[in-house]
Amino acid sequence: MTSPNMFFFLTDQHRVDTLPCYGNTVVQTPWLDSLAADGTVLDRFYTPTAICTPARASLLTGQSPFRHQLLANYERNVGYIEDLAPEHRSFSRDLRERGYNVGLAGKWHVGLHRTAEDFGFDALHMHGWHNPVDLPAYQEWLAEQGLPEYRLRDEIRGTFPNGSPGNLLAARLEQGVEATFERFLGDLAIARLREYAEAHHRDGTPFFLATHFFGPHLPYNLPSEYFDMYDPAEIDLPASIAETFLGKPQVQANYSAHWTFDTLDEETSRKLIAAYWGYVTMIDHEIGRIVEVARELGVYDDAAVFFSADHGEFTGAHRLHDKGPAMYEDIYRVPGVVRPPGGGPAQHRREFADLIDLTATIGEIAGIAPERTPDGTSLLPILRGGTPPWRRDYVAEFHGHHFPYPQRMVVTDRYKLIVNPESVNEFYDLVADPHELTNRYGFPECRAERDAHLTLLYHRLRERGDNFYHWMTSMYPVGGKDYDTSLGSFERNRS
Repeated sequence: MTSPNMFFFLTDQHRVDTLPCYGNTVVQTPWLDSLAADGTVLDRFYTPTAICTPARASLLTGQSPFRHQLLANYERNVGYIEDLAPEHRSFSRDLRERGYNVGLAGKWHVGLHRTAEDFGFDALHMHGWHNPVDLPAYQEWLAEQGLPEYRLRDEIRGTFPNGSPGNLLAARLEQGVEATFERFLGDLAIARLREYAEAHHRDGTPFFLATHFFGPHLPYNLPSEYFDMYDPAEIDLPASIAETFLGKPQVQANYSAHWTFDTLDEETSRKLIAAYWGYVTMIDHEIGRIVEVARELGVYDDAAVFFSADHGEFTGAHRLHDKGPAMYEDIYRVPGVVRPPGGGPAQHRREFADLIDLTATIGEIAGIAPERTPDGTSLLPILRGGTPPWRRDYVAEFHGHHFPYPQRMVVTDRYKLIVNPESVNEFYDLVADPHELTNRYGFPECRAERDAHLTLLYHRLRERGDNFYHWMTSMYPVGGKDYDTSLGSFERNRS
């Protein structure tokens, strides 16, 4: 039996509401539109944690962050481990053992020292959290084609609380589209694709080709064609821009100040969203270039195709930018669009799914034993239009960025509960309050549902083996003590 080829496209910090298949009526993404029309759009698709490195490590290993323990981006690491332990399996290694060619063009960001090649990928290592424009291979590519070097103007920054200039949020790139790092990534992916397609036609060797873009992560540094593509005057600001942080953890207001939101006027906020949308369209164009070559080479129509993102982006929602210690849908709900090998029914599905399920799906497509994806379930039955038994809730976690900040979340069809040990907990009604502006944790009329979700999260964490549940045992109404909370042997003989 021939093992199917696979294409995997991953973006970074990508909001679902930028895509027509998730309801946007303005942004142009023709390639992603075509994928959605030929596959499954997962409407409740999540990241296991809204931070790059842990999320990417979860995709690679099929494990939740608390299990693989790579919990922070190395650039902001505050004491966590910096690389996956050698004993962790990866789907890329499994594919190699299955006889696949396995390639990656683009962002890695899974630890500091171990590279994509260490995990079985054919790859040019790329450092950093954003386009590494100092990469020698990129500089050589520009020089070979007589293209201008990377240079910015019209920078957009706010002002930090201490009065110094804030982080760069966006800028106009003084390069044409043909010189962008995104075009460079597209060319790298196409070159690898041609190599793999030749081997596939010659001797039947299947391939898995991943293209991981660094955008639309901020700063949105774009050539004028995309920087000015969308009119800021026609953009509605997010409804959650009305955030007051009343009854919310103090860290959210602190983070808003760190990202300088209140130092930017409304016109600038609209421009940032317009530039972000332009970034999305630019990436879609590069994906389309890769797909066109795959079709020309005769290796696309029968392949499995995946599109997702490591996490979302605030872009002004909740008066925030980037991501961080706030478990809102803006950064935890991400795009999930998948076409099984050879195509499937065009459909929208509302089952809870995540990046780790994609790992399991890759494994099943390739014929790899499912036990190698300990926290994921293959989506193939859903992608083929079936209705298998499925989870009715979803648990996510966070461990910090810039500073340690443990959080756990459970979301059900209507409600979301977030436990913040150092602060107030959060409880949102996603039907009555889809923008998560009102924390209902202390509302008497919500007590029954809140406590039911506390109990649900508690048991889900215990089932998973996530020791965060120990905090909940003593602090919340989750049922009587049924284990030795002191973890001391002297307790065993006491009633």
